[in-house]
Amino acid sequence: MPALIDVAGRPGGRSGQRRHGRQRLPVLLGLAGVIALAWTYLLYMAWGMAHMDVGIEMLLMPRMTDWGAVDLALVFLMWAVMMVAMMLPTALPMVSAFASCSRPSAEQPRAWSVVAFVIGYVLVWAGFSLLVTLLQWGLLEARWISPMMEVRGPGFGGTLLLAAGIFQFTPLKHACLSACRSPLSFLMTEWRPGNAGALIMGLRHGVLCTACCWLLMALLFVLGVMNVVWIAALTVFVLIEKTWSGARWLTPGGGALLIAWGAILVGGALAAG
Repeated sequence: MPALIDVAGRPGGRSGQRRHGRQRLPVLLGLAGVIALAWTYLLYMAWGMAHMDVGIEMLLMPRMTDWGAVDLALVFLMWAVMMVAMMLPTALPMVSAFASCSRPSAEQPRAWSVVAFVIGYVLVWAGFSLLVTLLQWGLLEARWISPMMEVRGPGFGGTLLLAAGIFQFTPLKHACLSACRSPLSFLMTEWRPGNAGALIMGLRHGVLCTACCWLLMALLFVLGVMNVVWIAALTVFVLIEKTWSGARWLTPGGGALLIAWGAILVGGALAAG
């Protein structure tokens, strides 16, 4: 992968860095537009749920109970867009590095390789969204979560918090997180040529990212699936955790906080029961 030499720097590398910066700019602007649209959708959905008490009906809102195929599709759309809004910003360093490293040609422009990489990444999170949609459907039918997409009792919420906190200390978490924090290392070990190769690389990065963050995303059931404040806070947490190597304390610190929070909820539920 010769282009990696340019990224690392070589004689006359300053002009190369400027060239790579110009090449990355359209990619980052395009992704920023996608992220902005996703957050606009989330704000719209959150506003609609907050005003349902005054009879506002929304085209994209599922029914509160007795879901059918259309409702499942709408909930899947909600989760898929939410994952784009939350997780695509955390993938920007990897996408930027890939855009710099990919070598364009007349038959294969760089933009299409970047698009293929991003599609692969998003497809993995779309699969996660499908699983969470089915889980939410089951929890709703079992009355473990409310029609407003929040857990009904502290016991279930506390258990999720405990699980997410413990996972922050596991070897799997740290292995996946290390790969996410080292874009060039990932690209050097996983590089594949062509658009198909870019798609596979995006899929593999998406799997690593999902394995790293899936339990944190499950906490949305505790915090409120459409609670924009918590969605934003969780996004910032994951963004810092994945992209800032100097914040290595954040993973165990966040884990300890989640464990303490979960223990309080579970202890309260046991005392009340």
